[in-house]
Amino acid sequence: MKKLSALIIIGIFAVGIIFVSSTSEQFVDAGSRKKIHFTQTITSSQDPGQGHENHQLALILSPNQGTIYDGSMTFTSSEPVQIVVLHEINSQESKGQPTWSVDGKTVYGLSLIDLQEKSGSFEFTGAALALHSPNSKEFTSTVSVDGWIRGQPTEVIMQKIELEKEKPSMLLSRTNVPATIPMHEGIYEGKPVFYIITDGSDEDYAKIISDKQEWKVELAPVIANVPENALQKLFIFKNGVKGDGIYGFQNEVFSSTPSQESKYSALNSVIEVTWKVGQKEIEFKSAEEIIAAEEGGRIKFNETGIVLNTPQIMWPDGQLTVRSDKEITDEMSYGGGQITEINQEEMTVTFVAHRGWGPDGRTIYYIVTDATPSTPAKTMGVVSSPSSANLIAHSGAVDLFQFKNGIIGSGPLGFQAGIAGASLGDANYSPMWRIYLVEWNNEESAKILETKSDIDSFKTDGLLSVSIARPTNSDHIVNCPFIDPFQ
Repeated sequence: MKKLSALIIIGIFAVGIIFVSSTSEQFVDAGSRKKIHFTQTITSSQDPGQGHENHQLALILSPNQGTIYDGSMTFTSSEPVQIVVLHEINSQESKGQPTWSVDGKTVYGLSLIDLQEKSGSFEFTGAALALHSPNSKEFTSTVSVDGWIRGQPTEVIMQKIELEKEKPSMLLSRTNVPATIPMHEGIYEGKPVFYIITDGSDEDYAKIISDKQEWKVELAPVIANVPENALQKLFIFKNGVKGDGIYGFQNEVFSSTPSQESKYSALNSVIEVTWKVGQKEIEFKSAEEIIAAEEGGRIKFNETGIVLNTPQIMWPDGQLTVRSDKEITDEMSYGGGQITEINQEEMTVTFVAHRGWGPDGRTIYYIVTDATPSTPAKTMGVVSSPSSANLIAHSGAVDLFQFKNGIIGSGPLGFQAGIAGASLGDANYSPMWRIYLVEWNNEESAKILETKSDIDSFKTDGLLSVSIARPTNSDHIVNCPFIDPFQ
């Protein structure tokens, strides 16, 4: 393997940057330009700039004399932040404009974009890039940067290290493909909710819904046993007012939406509702109305014990993020959203289906609909579902192994595609995934792994380590239904 002795620039000041399990980074040389493309989580520290002592700063790209960065950035943050772009100026240019300096000698022009938002996107050109808060409260941000470094720094302190050049890579064919899935219309508090049904715990129920929507609902028996605190309620009607519901009656009613973040779950406990003889049938608009009618003796419940995975796509005051780049390619990033189109006229939604391996090496495809904690959820452009954290030690979630170094490839962290602990048709299959990170102890010994037994074997030999992912030091569960995108 060729190696390049590269000059790594030590910035004029230091800011603590904490890389968590979701960090990935790629650099590509291009003469006097260097490509930068990475996702990282950073924690702010005291702003070292004069007059900013009570502020917080999270440095993304360090200032280096003679170097210009340009590109785009997407971020999510635990606190509202401002975007800082620094510009090289001379002493004459510093008069009459905002400036930033650590020592009063080296002075930068300061552009402060006062978004005061917790997430956003921004195109930048400048000598440095950072996120800033005008108060002293520490914040954590996940940022994705795609751009270039132009020019070579001249008057900087330098340290020599070795960087690998032309790392081995492997990109799977059809890494990302479109998956168009039928939507259903439900109700929450009298307003429409559009959702999909991907998995069910009961074989007969899964077949009924598959036949109705002409798109296969996968069987996942283990989700029938998930704890109550990881579920919400879905009311399905067996008689009453005619409509487009699963049984041909009124639309299903949800007990919450992603706007009720602490209560929302894509996993729904199915309660079948039947009108009693002689009662005047109406269309229910809310879970509260339904519960009151049952308590009043007008209807009866059948608490089926069946669980459906019904991720919501649109709800009264929100929807999943639609990607700005609609073209699905093998090189596209995970960030920025998981869907390319919501078609209400056709009642379909188009997801990006990602390719990986099942435990035995067979190809699998999955979509991403929601996750916990909120920072990676926002980065991926999906719903935050804190209740899913209750599955972290439960058999209702299955292990999914992602690679944080090694062979460059199509995985979410920029390395080889992930390996799942179960596949469709397995008794332990679940759409809820507990993420583990695989790290090679020596990247030079990295190989392409295709099965769960490959991981176990190399771990036993001491060649790699496996650890549970805990972004922002939180339990991490992702709703990744396995699907057949070609049906």
